[in-house]
Amino acid sequence: MSLIPELVADKVSPRAKETLAKLVKFIEEECMPAEKIYEEQLESFGADRWKKIPPVVEELKVKAKQIGLWNMFLPSYYAEGAGFTNLEYGLMAEQMGRCHIASEATNCAAPDTGNMEVIARYGTEEQKQKWLRPLLDGQIRSAFCMTEKGVASSDAKNIQLSMVRDGDYYVLNGTKWWASGAGDPRCKILLVMGKTSTSGDPYKQQSVLLVEKDTPGVKIVRPMRVFGYDDAPHGHMEVTFTNVRVPVSSIVLGEGRGFEIIQGRLGPGRIHHCMRTIGGAGEALRWMVRRVNDPKRVTFGKQLKDHGTIVQWIAQSRIEIDAGRLLVLAAAHKMDVSGPKAALVDIAKAKIECPNVCLRVCDRAIQSFGAEGVSQDTPLARLYSWNRTLRIADGPDEVHLNQLGRREMSAQLSAAKL
Repeated sequence: MSLIPELVADKVSPRAKETLAKLVKFIEEECMPAEKIYEEQLESFGADRWKKIPPVVEELKVKAKQIGLWNMFLPSYYAEGAGFTNLEYGLMAEQMGRCHIASEATNCAAPDTGNMEVIARYGTEEQKQKWLRPLLDGQIRSAFCMTEKGVASSDAKNIQLSMVRDGDYYVLNGTKWWASGAGDPRCKILLVMGKTSTSGDPYKQQSVLLVEKDTPGVKIVRPMRVFGYDDAPHGHMEVTFTNVRVPVSSIVLGEGRGFEIIQGRLGPGRIHHCMRTIGGAGEALRWMVRRVNDPKRVTFGKQLKDHGTIVQWIAQSRIEIDAGRLLVLAAAHKMDVSGPKAALVDIAKAKIECPNVCLRVCDRAIQSFGAEGVSQDTPLARLYSWNRTLRIADGPDEVHLNQLGRREMSAQLSAAKL
């Protein structure tokens, strides 16, 4: 399969094509062979796996930086970025989705990417110098704290964490969970969404603060597990905030701007996830094809590849991957041409479909492997768990489907002048 679909080839610069080829080589020759080493090093830490980073990933980061594979995610309209369009980065992120340590190795891993874009887009010069620069350099990591325990966080109006102004400080009280990245010992800054007001327009009560992780009153309670995976040392943590005092200068954009900021963050973030899921689906398909073509895999007198069901699985997987890929690239191109807000419908389509595509392809691949498919000896089980989470993260499928359905009805009724 071509790295660049013919349909968008004329929208990809020579520099991006060169970088994409370099990235594929780096992933296949450096990152993929290092995956097993990464897991072995992490396992050797035992209880200290929340305190240490596998050395191999830091070695990969040095190599990536030396050859210019660094911070490709920030779109070309940011001075701090590498200068690629969303579409060009989409093709790169697809390749990174094939290997679970590739994004971190190139400093293009969530939630740092979304957090860096928030600071680049909305932050003050002081905030950029203090937090954006070390994040871009890969010296520190960050976490995103939005989801709350005990409330339906898919509707951000329900968020309860309080941010009460007290002189030159805000005082924070509340609990967050599924704070991705908060377990990492390199995590120094938390982007926290809470309420600075409980009255007035319900969409202007929320604000975002930059909270230093070691601020008194911030407590990491426990890691949340995804189908048994705790994703150490990164983690998805439950975090409590008890009388946490944060300087007023730490607010992003201003009071009541939380919804605006989060929508600005989640649009590109959703696209990045979708880009990676297509790469993951492609990798699952490769594992399945290799498995069924193994001459030792014979059932009922035939190789697996000779069973009609298997052949149909492979064909269906290729159709779904290509369709999802075009949805992602269409959304990315719309963002490049008209901005993230204009691309909301396209982003929602990709956000709904791409994780589901990856889940379907992973499920077929797992079935072709049998028991081995759900074990630690293939990447399929982990890949499945990550993508099942994405049907909930950044807005559950049902929220996006509801919005899309209403928009579609409105458009058709308007066209028919009903």
